Amino acid sequence: MIRIGHSWDTHKLVDGRKLILGGVLVKSDIGLLGHSDADVVLHAVAESLLGSLALGDLGTFYPDNSDKTLDMDSKIILKECYNRVLDKGYHLNNLDVMIYSQNIKINPIRLDIQKSIANILNVDLDQVSIKATTYEKMGFIGRGEAIACEAVCLVSND
Repeated sequence: MIRIGHSWDTHKLVDGRKLILGGVLVKSDIGLLGHSDADVVLHAVAESLLGSLALGDLGTFYPDNSDKTLDMDSKIILKECYNRVLDKGYHLNNLDVMIYSQNIKINPIRLDIQKSIANILNVDLDQVSIKATTYEKMGFIGRGEAIACEAVCLVSND
């Protein structure tokens, strides 16, 4: 049986925070605001995996009002979410990720993000697609106020 998962996440850009995208520390004067390390890419990927098997959302397992999850490394979140998928007898076939960012350029770090996610999930590089686009200066993403990410995954139990 095959299952599809989808997720969208967005985090506000602010001064005084590290910018981590897909497990990669990005050189930047601004970073993403969030309860954990606010890695919008890994959050979208993790939630798409949970969604593929109707396991809930990130808030189900990582509430944003818990001291246990404060400043949590999103690589751990992703690994734990994928382990829930594996525990159900499924594995990742492929992952398609779209990052929406106006001013933080993704192309120079695209391969690093792809390698990072493939490594966390212990899958082949060609099972992880990373793409990016701007918002053509429209809306909160286009004004450089936030970064968003959308992820779609296909899992199967074959």
